[in-house]
Amino acid sequence: EPELFPLGQVVMTPGVAALGIDPGPFIARHHSGDWGQLDAFDLRQNETAVKEGLRILSAYDVPTAEGETVRLWVITEADRSVTTALLPSEY
Repeated sequence: EPELFPLGQVVMTPGVAALGIDPGPFIARHHSGDWGQLDAFDLRQNETAVKEGLRILSAYDVPTAEGETVRLWVITEADRSVTTALLPSEY
């Protein structure tokens, strides 16, 4: 499957690291165009962003070891230099 866009350097924030989850599968979903739990407006924004070189945002509900669910964001910057896995509170 052809990649939709380059990820650049892939990093995660301290908040994601503290969750003790592997963000890899979510970054892979982001990279393949599975944007996760976004509304119709944000889905359209991403389709445009891929074509026009704008920032791409995905959001996933991630189960933690404690049995909770947290929202994980994956953002690829407009210049495609870096993709970050972060918590919304860290944005």
